Amino acid sequence: MTIEIPSVPKPYQDNTMTRRRDDDPAYNDACRFIIKLGTAVHSYGPSAARLEAYLNGVTETLGYQGVFRSTPSEITFAFSKPGQLWQRTHIAPVPVGGYNMAKLAYVGDLVEKLVSGEYNLSEAYDRLDEIENMSNPWGVTTYALSFVLVGFGFAGLVQGNLWDVAFSGLLSLAVYIIVVVADKTGGRFADALPFVSAYFAGVSAAAIKLFLPELNHTVVTLSAIVILIPGFMVSAGIIEIVENHVVAGSARLMGGLVYLIKQFTGAWLGIATIGLLWSSENGASGSHSTGTEIWLYIAVLFLGLCFAYQTLLRDFIWVVISCALSFGAVNLSSTLLSANLGTLFGALAAGLFANLWARTTGRPTSIVLIPSITVLVSGSIGFRGLVVAAAGQTDQGIDQFIQMFVVALAIAAGLLVANTVLRPKVTL
Repeated sequence: MTIEIPSVPKPYQDNTMTRRRDDDPAYNDACRFIIKLGTAVHSYGPSAARLEAYLNGVTETLGYQGVFRSTPSEITFAFSKPGQLWQRTHIAPVPVGGYNMAKLAYVGDLVEKLVSGEYNLSEAYDRLDEIENMSNPWGVTTYALSFVLVGFGFAGLVQGNLWDVAFSGLLSLAVYIIVVVADKTGGRFADALPFVSAYFAGVSAAAIKLFLPELNHTVVTLSAIVILIPGFMVSAGIIEIVENHVVAGSARLMGGLVYLIKQFTGAWLGIATIGLLWSSENGASGSHSTGTEIWLYIAVLFLGLCFAYQTLLRDFIWVVISCALSFGAVNLSSTLLSANLGTLFGALAAGLFANLWARTTGRPTSIVLIPSITVLVSGSIGFRGLVVAAAGQTDQGIDQFIQMFVVALAIAAGLLVANTVLRPKVTL
């Protein structure tokens, strides 16, 4: 006898959720665009607080509600319609991003056109793909030059002698080549980039010192890899923690510290490798920079940062002004008050200028803020502290390493005061 089993009704598999997803094409398009916008912009450099606030503002402009949480490795999107209890949630993994002020500016212009009605959602979505596939405004040669300029300018800024400055620029170019190879190779070599680049810089600087005793190989090593030192990441992590973005800030802070330790290990082992064959104290700086030379090195450093961050030519003057204001405020305040208060007032000047510039132009705040904060960052202080500690001067090294966190907190305080005095416009 054949027993027929009646079909069991499946009320919860009646494609209810599918109908909910598909019954409002405009809502679907808006969610799809916001997800694409968030994942694309994440890799261009804005902080978690700015990205979350910006996505929330764009979502509300489109007529919907959203809750967003950004970390260095993923973004959580939650959408809902006005008056609706349930949310549509999407979690998107994102690669570790860099800084690209050109694409950030293009996205800012795109969203302005979307809000004004010049673009519809479909056109805006396609435009995001175009921006993502764009070549950087400064080609390979100029990007390589940015490494040289930053290394050259930083060595002069820390009072290196002419040999220090020259070899810092030369080794910075070699570090750039290692970065390119790591980017093309990927895998374990890319993971080992901080160690390998720092080891190469350390062993090269120490080897050159064999034939040029007046060279300060610590300054040269630091200057050669300074463009890779995650000082901004450490400072940004502490700033986000202070702004109550604890998860994102903690992840960014720990990532920066791990990267910094890898660099220190590579540099220390590189110098120690040559030290097994020959050892001597650092050569004293042959000639300290005059006031005029210092400003020349500062200008070179600012120019290198503009190239490294892929700043558009129309924004160059504003970035340079912002960097000059923050650096000038640091120098003046440090002379009149103290170094830590100098950093606070430098961040305050940078934050006020960035907020005012964004309000006036409607452009993303990060375009001028990130380079100016980079001028103040504390990563090199922490790196030097580790080097000094490894050389046997433990107390002085620990003091310098702790000073890195003090500087980061001073930057956070300065930006908080700036945002209180002049409320920032919601931009990237």
